[in-house]
Amino acid sequence: MLHPLDDYPIHQTPEPILHTGTDSPNAYDRFFYNGYSQDGDVFFALAFGTYPNRQVTDGAFSVIRNGVQHNVRASRRIPDDRTDTSVGPITVEIVEPMVLHRIVVGAEHGISADLTFRAISPAIEEPRFRWVLKNRVMFDYTRLTQFGRWEGWIDIDGERIEIGSDVVGCRDRSWGVRPVGDRIAGPAAMNQFFWIWCPVVFDEECTHFALNHDSNGDAWHQSGAVVPRLVDGEATLDPDRVVRGDRAKLDVTWQPGSRWAEALSTKLEGGTDPVEISYAPILHFYMSGVGYGHPIWRHGRWIDELATTRDEIVLADVDPRDPTMIHIQALSRATWGDKVGIGVVEQLAFGNHPSFKT
Repeated sequence: MLHPLDDYPIHQTPEPILHTGTDSPNAYDRFFYNGYSQDGDVFFALAFGTYPNRQVTDGAFSVIRNGVQHNVRASRRIPDDRTDTSVGPITVEIVEPMVLHRIVVGAEHGISADLTFRAISPAIEEPRFRWVLKNRVMFDYTRLTQFGRWEGWIDIDGERIEIGSDVVGCRDRSWGVRPVGDRIAGPAAMNQFFWIWCPVVFDEECTHFALNHDSNGDAWHQSGAVVPRLVDGEATLDPDRVVRGDRAKLDVTWQPGSRWAEALSTKLEGGTDPVEISYAPILHFYMSGVGYGHPIWRHGRWIDELATTRDEIVLADVDPRDPTMIHIQALSRATWGDKVGIGVVEQLAFGNHPSFKT
């Protein structure tokens, strides 16, 4: 099937642009956004993905208010036109690539939003993630990470929350192959995973840290960067302003009885001077709310031709032993020398790892 984009010299395969370059059922292309206030009073996130070889598009928007995480979810058959980035009440608009994005959530389930993300940093291209386990390609994808500020509003059952430019956050875009949808036939290959991802906004800079370990504590992916905070109009595609590190280390203390970090410090090396940051968690955002690991609404799973729903997570009631709740983003106060910032410590850890004492 041809598309207007086929008139541009952007093809990566001999096929028209809408044809996926791999036949893997785990092919995907995804947006993720988060936003938070300095005091943690507001935290929201959105995930939107397409899974062309599973014929699925899905999305979810979540917002925490007064100790409750409200989740709106949607899934449908993937449209023929992949530039249609909408599913049910959720729409992502690329107003200006790498600069300005807009999220719109219709009021179908009592939650609505109109939010704009304006970039405040250069986009960071993370090194390619590739992990082969038992001769099966589990991950093979690229991610970009970028920081921004938010403006707009969110309405929860008639309570309108104004979002000003003091609300910051980040977005990521990733595409390639990773486990999605229903499991491929055969025994499960992945019974261990260790992932720490820490994007932080400081007054003049933003920092990024990413680390994957195997069960022995050896890194199969490690990266990070320091980027300046930009003023409007500065170039957001400027790799010369991305100071990269390629050696990532951490020291973590786990909350007893859980696989959530109680305290964490990271060290990024390989750029200029080592970047050492400590993080103090303020609250937990549960990634299940936007589809990560959800037993029914997980990414890429066929639900119906079109389906939407709403549910809630009461933060105080979450069981740390619930495997669907292990994956979190902990909003955290970050300290880097005499600098104090705000960001998230995304963490997903199951199976063996040397940092677990039992």
